[in-house]
Amino acid sequence: MEKKQIEALFLGHAIGDALGVPVEFRGREELLADPVHEMRGFGSHPVPAGAWSDDTSMTLALAESIGRLGCLDLADVMENFRKWMDEAAFTPTGEVFDMGRTCGLAIYNFKQGFSPVECGGRGEGDNGNGSLMRIAPMVPYLYAKYGSRLPDEALEEVHDVSSLTHAHPRSQMACGIYVLIAVRLLDGMGLEDAIKDGLAEAHDRYRENGRFRGEVETYHRLWDTAAFRALPLDGIRSSGYVVDTLEAVLYCLMTTKSYADCVLKAVNLGEDTDTVGAIAGGLAGLAYGLGAIPKEWQDALLKREEIQKICASFAEALHHL
Repeated sequence: MEKKQIEALFLGHAIGDALGVPVEFRGREELLADPVHEMRGFGSHPVPAGAWSDDTSMTLALAESIGRLGCLDLADVMENFRKWMDEAAFTPTGEVFDMGRTCGLAIYNFKQGFSPVECGGRGEGDNGNGSLMRIAPMVPYLYAKYGSRLPDEALEEVHDVSSLTHAHPRSQMACGIYVLIAVRLLDGMGLEDAIKDGLAEAHDRYRENGRFRGEVETYHRLWDTAAFRALPLDGIRSSGYVVDTLEAVLYCLMTTKSYADCVLKAVNLGEDTDTVGAIAGGLAGLAYGLGAIPKEWQDALLKREEIQKICASFAEALHHL
């Protein structure tokens, strides 16, 4: 695992996020008439072109903690989330302009003294995409510890990190699916095989786990990858519901052939454009490499150097695991 791979993951994520920020909440028909082709500013949020949202802020908060400590410390991660919410740490513009209800409540719970894994929402209505959007740093971290074939304890670490804000098994499972696919990409497997193989492993492992068995059917459209890829675009939803988000991300990856095409397709689906763009962008960054991310988008990204510093510290910490 090279530092460039980590940069491809994090910068790919942040750029997909930034492309989606100006058109968040816009409908698909509106974007069909005026699609995103490049960085924009001052659209849905009062921030300039290249600004990323809570998706990347919370991702960097997790990565910075691991890079600084050389390990996963859930309380320290939550403290970084608090700094983001209260002090606008890890933001591109010095302000928090987008925060989900479930994430905000979880951070409030932490400030009230809850243990980290007890902070997240556990109800069926707490299955937004707020843990999936920030799970990316767990991929290189767990790969450094275990390699591409993750043991059960690795998945439990993923579930714990999800539980910081989203503790329902459905959200935990989405994070697990993401990680099982992404570690294969990090290991050099081709995109199509990584998705197919990762989904097959996720299906088998979660079906055998009593805590998650009841959620396997929730993701039923993903288990037959050929049928899923063949769905028409209007069969894909791009809302903030975690199942919709994961499906939209994987559909964009499976039906495009480049980083740029993937993230633009993701953003132009509409609705939760920044999050779908961010998650798709991170995985596409891993799949196609840093050099495949358009230079003009990298140059337009706000505080790119700060993201790269976190990448460097994170990569250095992983060498010592």
